[in-house]
Amino acid sequence: MGPLLELRYPTVAELVSAARALAAGAPGLCVLRQVGASRAGRPLHLLSVGHARRAVLVVAGAHANEPAGGGTLLALARRTVRERELRDGTSWHFLLCADPDGASLHVTPAPRSLYDYHLGFFRPAGPEQPEWAPSVLPPGRLPPETRALTGVIDEVRPYLQVSLHGTDLGGSWVQLTRDVPGLAEPFAKSAAQLHIPVETGASDAAGWPVSGPGVHVMPAPEAVPAYPSLTDDARHSTWYHAHRYGGMTAVIEVPMWASDLVDDPAPHPAPDAVMRRLADRLLRDSGEVRRVLEEARPRHGDAGGPLLRAATWGLELVPGLAADLARTPPADGTRAYVGSVDAFARRVPLRAAAMLRRALRESDAGAAARLEGLVARWSAAFADRFRARWVPVNHQVEHQSRAVLAAAHHARERAG
Repeated sequence: MGPLLELRYPTVAELVSAARALAAGAPGLCVLRQVGASRAGRPLHLLSVGHARRAVLVVAGAHANEPAGGGTLLALARRTVRERELRDGTSWHFLLCADPDGASLHVTPAPRSLYDYHLGFFRPAGPEQPEWAPSVLPPGRLPPETRALTGVIDEVRPYLQVSLHGTDLGGSWVQLTRDVPGLAEPFAKSAAQLHIPVETGASDAAGWPVSGPGVHVMPAPEAVPAYPSLTDDARHSTWYHAHRYGGMTAVIEVPMWASDLVDDPAPHPAPDAVMRRLADRLLRDSGEVRRVLEEARPRHGDAGGPLLRAATWGLELVPGLAADLARTPPADGTRAYVGSVDAFARRVPLRAAAMLRRALRESDAGAAARLEGLVARWSAAFADRFRARWVPVNHQVEHQSRAVLAAAHHARERAG
């Protein structure tokens, strides 16, 4: 692992430069090419290693605020060039960054704290996220980043697509569009070796079947969602596009800061009561952000900017989500699940405040200062409540890389 990965996350420009060097160093083995362009005209690059028809596709940068995937992708690309056995009957394809526009707006490549991380935070509204857009938009309105990603899937027809994701604070977990028997053991072993907790009750996978600790399989179409108000559906995302070719997708999450509160499988003594309290806090905190937005909006001219769109979209989710938490029986009664939901309910208003602060700092310094105070207070409370401890970048990358290789091995066995 190079020193770059031990210190910080690589930028998109550094990923492209490194991929170009790999392709130049092994011209008969590697090809780097542009496979599309973003809405702002930024290129989307694909690095291909090997020529076998059986393929693995690795996607980084689908969420701009989850930077570990870029380092993981680069580490894997270098390994597949160096280690012939990884290319035995398999070609590897690496989409360097699925959302380069988003990556240009998330500006904390080496955060020192959750507060620092949120000062540069950006994550686009759901319809603008490349993987999620098909779950909320009709086919004719999909963004070019989504079309580029599905075009790559159509071309290489991977037996496994791996989407590299991350969480700001919590543990590591995997989401699968089909079960991969045998994956849970190496995944748990890697996490233990690197002192990364396994998020056994991830709220993102609430109510899903479990293949092993932290390994969740997406439910059948008729399953009732844990949060009915959320209209996006993973089964309509680009994760399922590989299914038309007999493939599948593994989504591998790794934390920036770890918390041992998210891997406790013990029953929570009062999950229903806690969910109601979390719903109340979500409404209260989001209300503070909304009041700043309503007061500042008449003086804000950039109504169509991505930061403001994203902040507003997040706030619009709150009433339905709070009702889901208060009225719907918990999908999981463990301490791990309650802790994961607690973290989720903190993120929504915190992220909205962070992005709104950035959107307003040029036009309304007073509003931006109020929001910065909220970001500081909520970031500190988040870190304190979960006893956050930093996971070194090279550990994040190593764990995610191991999980990718294990998923590729066991998925290939499953595919036959």
